[in-house]
Amino acid sequence: MATPAVYSVAMRARAGKGTAPPAGSLPTPARSGRIARAGRAARSVPPAPSRPDSVQPNLAQPDPVAMLRPWRLDDAAGLQTAFTGSTDLAAQFGAIELSTIARCQSFIAENLTPATVSRQNFAISVDGVAVGNVGIGSMEHRHGTGWVYYWLSAEARGRGLATLALASIADWAFTEQGLHRLELGHRTNNPASCRVAAKAGFAFEGIERQKLKYGSERFDVETHARLRTDAPPPVRPLPTATF
Repeated sequence: MATPAVYSVAMRARAGKGTAPPAGSLPTPARSGRIARAGRAARSVPPAPSRPDSVQPNLAQPDPVAMLRPWRLDDAAGLQTAFTGSTDLAAQFGAIELSTIARCQSFIAENLTPATVSRQNFAISVDGVAVGNVGIGSMEHRHGTGWVYYWLSAEARGRGLATLALASIADWAFTEQGLHRLELGHRTNNPASCRVAAKAGFAFEGIERQKLKYGSERFDVETHARLRTDAPPPVRPLPTATF
């Protein structure tokens, strides 16, 4: 994250000794002083003129604003970009075609927007643009369990967003939905998803053999779970807008 530049100013010595202002402070205006010279009457010294070529401050750029929020129909462009720019998502979506805005709008309306007592999805939004999804399905309130899933567009990866989104929805599920146990699974050939789960506090539990099928190939699934009583991960949850 960018940080503002720290300024230091060397102040003119006074009577042969001087101190610089504390780090991070701006220079104070020069003050006129009286310098005694041998054989002359003391005279005032005018302040030194400011240098036109003095270094100007480098203003820090604001960080992107990330949050979880409900999907909207105007997120269709973001969904289209994620689908067409992330080759691995095609397999995850299965036979669903999301290469046009119209198809993306239909998918949002039919699959991502509706919230029920057993399923809710959140858009992972950065500066207002949907770059991924995190959701909970199969919520069972008698036993307090749910199944968590997530995906992120290729261009939004590598910044820890998936970890933050997963930790945030877990926090929401425990505090707002009263769930006790959350489960998730990923293909054993997807180490990136495994790292996301671990960083978000989901402990490894086992392997389910050949559970998923993409095309004609079957994949083993590594399962993770997190309990409401587990120690929370050392991450700050994203702001979450509810339905």
